[in-house]
Amino acid sequence: MNPDDLALLEAARRGEPDALDQLIRRYQAQVYRFGMKMCRDPEDAKDVLQDTLLALARGVRDFRGTSSVSTWLYSVARSFCIKKRRMPKSAPGPQRSLESDAAKEVARVADSTQLPDEVLAEKRIEQAIEQAIGALEPMYREVLILRDIEGLTAAEVAEVLGTSVDAVKSRLHRARVAVRAHVAPLLGVPLAAASPNCPDVVQLFSQYLEGEIAPDVCTKLEAHLATCPRCRAACDSLKQTLALCRAAPAPLPSDVQESVRSAVQRFVAGG
Repeated sequence: MNPDDLALLEAARRGEPDALDQLIRRYQAQVYRFGMKMCRDPEDAKDVLQDTLLALARGVRDFRGTSSVSTWLYSVARSFCIKKRRMPKSAPGPQRSLESDAAKEVARVADSTQLPDEVLAEKRIEQAIEQAIGALEPMYREVLILRDIEGLTAAEVAEVLGTSVDAVKSRLHRARVAVRAHVAPLLGVPLAAASPNCPDVVQLFSQYLEGEIAPDVCTKLEAHLATCPRCRAACDSLKQTLALCRAAPAPLPSDVQESVRSAVQRFVAGG
């Protein structure tokens, strides 16, 4: 565990409110981002954040540090996301227009150094990433979010999900391939391989990122990429897609932050 987290946990167990507040400040943005990308709804994400931080406040004295604080919080947040998915929605949420969102973004940065066409293209790719992640089944979406957006290791993701590392990697590869396929046309990369003899380089490269490729296979892959521009472009598009996933923002609104922290403070004061 992070030594700073351990010190804050020990102080929080002693009843020091500032320590609990520091833990909340440290992890609230990550929990909210996870809730937003899993639930796809700001109000649900706010509820997940509040419920998760209240669980932290209630359980801090019993938390023994067998896992990291972040892993524990993601596990708790995930359970609340699952509950949200099981709750019926009274009405569908508003449909967002990619074109109108992009146009607003162009207007917002009209005085920046970027040209409007560049801003429009970036916004379309960003929206495509969001749509691709949202279209994944939850079991694939959560591994992609935890591994490629939040930066957990495969072992940490397995701990959060209560499954094996092999299962995490299998789901992760499928999720990466699906998201890349959604975004590739906007990146100008053809989805078809150059010839029937080309390997599935996107799948292989995803496995390479997780250390699953044997040295001899890796050598053959590198040799193939050196002679096949289309397969090399396919790998590059996966790299770019994963970089875009990591950069995909879900900022914690200040009003949500204050509302949730107030709820936790009321709970602590009442306890």
